Amino acid sequence: MFRITAILFAYCLSATASAQTIDIEKSEIIDLTHSYNDTTIFWPTSPIKFEHKQLAYGDTPGGYFYSAYSIALPEHGGTHLDAPIHFSREGISAEKIPLKQLITPVFVIDVQAQAKADRDFRLSLADVKAFEAKHGVIPQGASVLLRTGWSEHWPDTKAYMGDDTWGDASKLSFPSFGAEATSYLVKTRKIALIGIDTASIDYGKSTEFKVHRIVGAANIPALENLTNLAPLPATGAILIALPTKIEGGSGGPARVVALVPKK
Repeated sequence: MFRITAILFAYCLSATASAQTIDIEKSEIIDLTHSYNDTTIFWPTSPIKFEHKQLAYGDTPGGYFYSAYSIALPEHGGTHLDAPIHFSREGISAEKIPLKQLITPVFVIDVQAQAKADRDFRLSLADVKAFEAKHGVIPQGASVLLRTGWSEHWPDTKAYMGDDTWGDASKLSFPSFGAEATSYLVKTRKIALIGIDTASIDYGKSTEFKVHRIVGAANIPALENLTNLAPLPATGAILIALPTKIEGGSGGPARVVALVPKK
């Protein structure tokens, strides 16, 4: 039987190039992705939700079993990636995102306590600097995920989004990144990607979507509606985030996993 013994990942984290090597046999693979089904949460102004229709199912005249389905869904719902063009006219589309931005070392900032106390919490620059004081400087080319604990509400739309009125996004409430912290991560730390376990990298009450605009202008993709971030350490894991390769797409569904070194 074919057996994978090891996979080595090397990343250029800075101009001086620092390599990180992972032995897959010594790593736990963590799935950070919600399944798509009829309870999947989409942005409330989306024209449709997830549609999964049976085309064929059963035994064929040839004596073998066969099944096939069609699917239809907006790009932005469930666990998905935002391409830079989502909020930047000059931003790249989904198929043009370099793979080196989608397979990276990942730093996880835990703000569960703050989010529990304030569902409109936004990550501040002080929060990022406190994280770096404890865990070290976030290197160039790394990804940053924000762990709010919000995925525990999935798929309860009202608890997760703050409101479940279909077609109305004016009463949403959930935590996310703040603009100043994001600008620091993008301009000073030169991160590759950001992501979160809520519906948006901008907090629910946002009307200006500053975080989307900051990362879009810098051609940095974002992951939204992640789940299962609890097993990830603050540092030391590898993120693999592969979206559907939609030509010209402003984003799309993504299967996202993390490789966490076994203790």
